[in-house]
Amino acid sequence: MSLSAITAADNRSFKASATAKPVCLHCGAPSSQGDFCCAGCAYVYRLVHDEGLDAYYKIKDEVSAPADPLLLQPRDYAWLAAAQQEAEARFASGEVTTPRLLLDVQGISCAGCVWLIEKVFLKQSDAGRVEVNAQTGQMRIYWRAGGVFDAAEFARALQRFNYLVGPAGASVRPAQSESRALAWRIGLCTAFTMNVMLFTLPVYFGMEKTFAYAPLFGTLSMAFGTLSLLAGGGFFLNRAARALREGAVHIDLPIALGIVGAYAGSMLGWVSGQEAYVYFDFVSTFILLMLIGRWAQVVAVEKNQRRLLSQQPVPPSVRLIGADGMTTEIAPEQLRVGQRFSVAMGHNVPVEARLETDEASIGLAWINGEADARVFRAGQRVPAGAQNLTRGALELTATRGWEGSLLAELLKPVVRTGVRHRLLERVIQGYLVSVIGIAVLAGAGWWWTSGDVVRTGAVVTAILVVSCPCALGLAFPLIEELASAALRRRGVFVRAGDLWQRLDRVRTLVFDKTGTLTPETPELLNPEALAELDEAARAALLALVQASAHPFSRSLHENLLVFGRVEPLAGKVAETIGAGVELGSWSLGRPGWKDGGRDQEAGVVLAHQGRMLVHFLFAERARSGAREELAALERRGLGIHVLSGDRQAKVTALAWDLGLPEGRMLGGLSPQDKARWLETHGADQTLMLGDGANDSLAFDRALCRGTPAIHQGVLEQKADFYYLGRGIAGIRALFEINDARRRSQRMQLVFMVTYNVFAVGLAVAGRMNPLVAAILMPVSSLLTLVLVGWGMRGVRKPTA
Repeated sequence: MSLSAITAADNRSFKASATAKPVCLHCGAPSSQGDFCCAGCAYVYRLVHDEGLDAYYKIKDEVSAPADPLLLQPRDYAWLAAAQQEAEARFASGEVTTPRLLLDVQGISCAGCVWLIEKVFLKQSDAGRVEVNAQTGQMRIYWRAGGVFDAAEFARALQRFNYLVGPAGASVRPAQSESRALAWRIGLCTAFTMNVMLFTLPVYFGMEKTFAYAPLFGTLSMAFGTLSLLAGGGFFLNRAARALREGAVHIDLPIALGIVGAYAGSMLGWVSGQEAYVYFDFVSTFILLMLIGRWAQVVAVEKNQRRLLSQQPVPPSVRLIGADGMTTEIAPEQLRVGQRFSVAMGHNVPVEARLETDEASIGLAWINGEADARVFRAGQRVPAGAQNLTRGALELTATRGWEGSLLAELLKPVVRTGVRHRLLERVIQGYLVSVIGIAVLAGAGWWWTSGDVVRTGAVVTAILVVSCPCALGLAFPLIEELASAALRRRGVFVRAGDLWQRLDRVRTLVFDKTGTLTPETPELLNPEALAELDEAARAALLALVQASAHPFSRSLHENLLVFGRVEPLAGKVAETIGAGVELGSWSLGRPGWKDGGRDQEAGVVLAHQGRMLVHFLFAERARSGAREELAALERRGLGIHVLSGDRQAKVTALAWDLGLPEGRMLGGLSPQDKARWLETHGADQTLMLGDGANDSLAFDRALCRGTPAIHQGVLEQKADFYYLGRGIAGIRALFEINDARRRSQRMQLVFMVTYNVFAVGLAVAGRMNPLVAAILMPVSSLLTLVLVGWGMRGVRKPTA
């Protein structure tokens, strides 16, 4: 089935309408390039249909992550093969009844993903069953013992569908999830609240104290209210106590005050038989609402965190070469100066080393942002973190150990302190002082004027009960969850709970160049040349580029995806360093190398039997729409700077494309130079955006940090957020949605003050009782939710 036919059918069935804005048929994101936002989405869309799995598009969420063409690059699954061997050994020893593995999966976002993974698994030979958990981002696979099931091959199959498999991380087990713990508390407190209401409603409907079961109903109401306090209130009381010990002002303090005041007054009223004190229904309902608000806040962040692998596969072991030529596998950290070792294609050199192989093609983009591959010759020093782009392994001699190496410094984890929410702290302080002060003054006034202890206690209890911080405990978390959800629809995923507080302080944006402002691969300037090739030529070209890590090869591979599944030409690919690659009578390399033409620097030539078929041209271009997005960010008053390790000439050339002054675009910077620039230019108000290990030190200094790269295992775990897609529109969306969040929270504060003036005024006047409080609680909560929805109404749908 052709891609055009598939597209037309889908447009007729469920995608298109006369007034609809263009969206990608695969991921649902806004698309300015036709049916698909990128070649990766076009490839996966065709693959899903070719495999007969098109029901996926009827199950999946409306918007999901775009397919990343780079995920089709070869990945090392040796760790998975070893894990499968260990699982089969445990089965052979009788430890388990069926071979099994627990794995993390990156890219799961909805029920459609679960369905698709299950279908792909069942297509594998000797597959047993698979259990996929979208909430934890994990799957457990079972297979038939003694069969030919290959876990690594299954992982490669999933990779083609835009899912990455990694080792299971202990940090994401459901039992350790804060949202799961809160969900248990919510379930218990919901049951307790319903029971409290069951035994309290008769009082509101006129049940007399002399009724035979009245004391029992009151006791049961107290019991279930106490259980609510223990099951749910303890969460807030413990956190408030910890905040007080640390001298911090936390949102849980006013919540804890409301819980303690209402419960203490209610318990006093129950013991003394004074119904004016009894608010157990309020206690249980208030705790439940606060738990729901907190759960909404936590689950949004956890969901985005689980979209990524919780831990990357262990770094590939290094093959140590002994004096007798024998090889031994060791960890990179064990390398010592003078030891000879080898590095496989596509892997990084772990320590600074001297090249022993005659020639090698080396990529430095990961450590200094230099996009072009470089040729190294025997005897030259290869820096730590350099990538082997040569087909085949390199032999090197370590000139420096792991400790103190650049790569070790770049990968070192750094503990980061949280950012305090100054506005919220001031609101909480004002709230606590006001409520406690009013309660004390009102109590003193009623005691002075009436001398009635019961009446005075009822007034004080009513003040503590009705001074409800719903806007703080319920609305604020819900607003942040809605903001996170709106960002997800725009391809931006929040990972840090304090991101919003950090964004409020950002005044400067610092971008890396390669992979951040530009795509990771150079742009093919004449993609129409691929369409002119026949199937045999495309098959040969795919064979020449598919296993290569060279930037030009990766770009050609990405553009070949548009043509769907092409079977590569069989045979062994040979490489001539610095010239190109060949397979039989086919070649791809430097102009003039095999095609008989004039030797020149630009692009690469595909030739057959010494005759040029096509000359591919490449250029490094800014991401789609980057110029307009940067201009919009500048209009917000944000300073824009670019720090790159690439050559200054290339950085300056990009400045023209982006419309930025040359003085704001600095090239030739080492990772340490980037970090020092941030330290001297206000790191505490800077948002750093980068994609490679060379940005790691600057990431550690920056107030806020984001990355478009989620498959390299370096910055995604440090980032406060990550964004997907071909452009950088998500950055502007981040600030615009943060504006809406702040406006909504200010509206909630105005409502909270207005409500409390009215409700506390009634309590001070002695007009409050449990029935009135029972009416005000749901009314105020509903109005709070209405204001939340109204305030965030403009961010629900992404714009094209």
